[in-house]
Formats: sequence, structure tokens, C-alpha cells
Amino acid sequence: MGFDKLFNAQLDALKQEGNYRVFAELERKSGQFPRARSHDENGPEEVTVWCSNDYLGMGQHPKVIQAMKDAVDSCGCGAGGTRNISGTNHQHLLLEREIADLHGKQDALLFTSGYVSNWATLSTLGSRLPDAVILSDELNHASMIEGIRHSRAEKVIWRHNDPEDLDRKLSALPANKTKIVAFESVYSMDGDICPMQEIVEVAEKHGAMTYLDEVHAVGLYGPRGGGISEQEGLADRITLIEGTLGKAYGVVGGYVSGSDALCDFIRSFSSGFIFTTALPPAVAAAARVSIAHLKESQIERMRQRAQVAKLRKRLDHLGIPHLHNDSHIIPVMIKDPVKCRQLADILMRDFGIYVQPINYPTVPKGTERLRFTPGPLHSDADIEHLVQALSTLWKRCALAHAVA
Repeated sequence: MGFDKLFNAQLDALKQEGNYRVFAELERKSGQFPRARSHDENGPEEVTVWCSNDYLGMGQHPKVIQAMKDAVDSCGCGAGGTRNISGTNHQHLLLEREIADLHGKQDALLFTSGYVSNWATLSTLGSRLPDAVILSDELNHASMIEGIRHSRAEKVIWRHNDPEDLDRKLSALPANKTKIVAFESVYSMDGDICPMQEIVEVAEKHGAMTYLDEVHAVGLYGPRGGGISEQEGLADRITLIEGTLGKAYGVVGGYVSGSDALCDFIRSFSSGFIFTTALPPAVAAAARVSIAHLKESQIERMRQRAQVAKLRKRLDHLGIPHLHNDSHIIPVMIKDPVKCRQLADILMRDFGIYVQPINYPTVPKGTERLRFTPGPLHSDADIEHLVQALSTLWKRCALAHAVA
């Protein structure tokens, strides 16, 4: 039937646009993060990773590694099936209790990833709650968008981080509608943080449920790592908090937390939970130890913030344009997909710096960028090597500098 011809035609178009994704073949070195071995032929054997979502290096923490090893020795590798059939393990329940405590909620429910937790939960809420309307921030993650679409509920988009527009959109809805306000705390591409208190107050004014995605904030913000909602003292006023175990906690998996009834509702009706093989017990054990550690330790968070501030200061000094925000995410703006790809390739090949270009459709066309995430394990020398490499490339490629 010539299906490959159809596939290749669209792939070729993607390449011509400069938006074709090329994955670097890397091998993380245990205990040496952010160093990684590169298997790419045209690059150095060792590179420094600058775009990892393992924000605090907890995937390499000795306590987390040991917890996973101990659980493998105790339980084996797999979960044995879905939670419903044969896969509910003691480690799952311990982790859910740890998460519920993190957010001050009655219960929590595990999923295989943050993407799945968003998709499965929003689709279940939207499809099963009577006359549901989901009001979604216009820059919400693809997983939230897919969940809303799959629910077939009425959808209303409100302007990004704009409580006044949300208020107008809620005011226009009939009183008998079940209203769900879905938003994120930290938006991963621009690194901006939502005006959470204002959003919560608008939602409460209209009797709306609040659905908060904290995936880029859990572990990083708040005195115990509960996210922006904990930092701002708002967790108890938010109906549902969704998060991930695959970023600051360094493992894999997603979750939602809320009331007993809410979590039982999702557990009982969500196909994305019911029919999916459960997380391996060893993963759950490692995640629990990671969460527990970051509830008490401030070392990783404080060191990360120091390194973020140092990189921002050096970029400003050299006039390298980047988006200013209050988070740990530093987007260096290129605004051209081909140049963005080329810069990433040169950084890898000539300087041993790995950063993945962020192009359309992840970000709008014309806003292409390199997204840097300094962590506590990046040294001052790593930062200086990075900024000098960027300065060299800015001159070599005649890129515009930031206006002072």
C-alpha cells in the first residue's frame, strides 16, 4: 500500500521546517550526575547534561538508589499486573500515604506517569461529573489538553495566568454547571509561576473545583517540597493536586491527591488507572524515600537556587537573551528552529554540553529556545564553561544580544 511513502512525506516536511527531533544517545553515570556518557559518533565521550528534569539529582541520590535495590531484593522487579488484578503492593500504599501527607490531603492515587495522571483524571472528571465545564489555562500541558479532549466535556480556554479573564469566563456560565478550573503552578517552557491565590479566589467565588498541576514544582518549592501551593499556603483550598515522581523526585510515575471520595472516584472510574499495569514496587519504594528526604532536607533546594541565580547573573552580564522568571527554568531564546538545532549540535560536539532544542509544537513558532535547568550538582566551573560556550556561539553565529 506504500504506507512508508506517506510516513516519509510528513517526516520530510518536518525536517524542512527545522522541527524534526533528534535524540541524543546518552548513558547516565551513577553517582556522577550531571555527567553522562555519549554514544553519538560526532560528539565527545562525556557530556554535561543541562536540560534534565531530574532537577535536584535525586535519581542519583544514594538513599534513593539503595531503596530501589532493597525493594528489588524484597519484591522482585515487576508489579504483577494492574492494581485491580494483582498489582497492588504494600509499597504503593506507603507511597500514596507519603504523597497525601506531602500535600495535606486525605488520600492520593498513583499512575504510571504524570502524563497519564493528567490525561486519565481530567477525562474521568469531565466525562462523569454532571454538566461539566473544564476551564483550561491556554498554556496548559499537552497531557491536560488531551484529557480534556478525551472527556468530551464542554471546554473554555482562559488567557494565560489571567484571573480576571477566568472570572469573566466563569461568570458567563450557567449556575447549574459543574465547573473545573485546570491550571499549572510552574509552566515548564517559559518558567513562569501562576498567580495562584487570585486564581483560587476566583474559583471559590464561583463554586468551581480547582485542578492544579504541580509537576514542575513538587520537591522544589515549599518548606517540605509540596510545591507552590505549599509555599503560598493554599494547598488546603485546592480540590486536587496532581504531580509527578519523574522530575524533582528523580524516579518515574504520576499521582493525584485530594479527598478520600475524589481519589476513590478516580480509582473506580478511570480507565487510565484500571487497565494499566502498576508501577514496579521498587520504583514506588525509591520515590517514597525521595519524597521523605526532601520533606526534611533543604540542602538540595538551596544549592539549586544558588546555581540558578549564578547562571542568570552570568547570562545577563554577557547579554545572552533569556526569559526572566521566578522559577528554576532558564529559557535562552533563539527564535529560529534551524539555528536552535544547530546551536544545540555545536554545543554538544565542540563543548560537551547537552541541551535539547525546544521547537514547535512544544512552543509556538518564532519562540524556539534552549531550555537550561541548573541543578545543585552543576559546579561553578560547569556554569562558567556553559556561558563561555554560549558567548562564543553568539559571536560566531551573529546572534542578537539582550538589550541592557
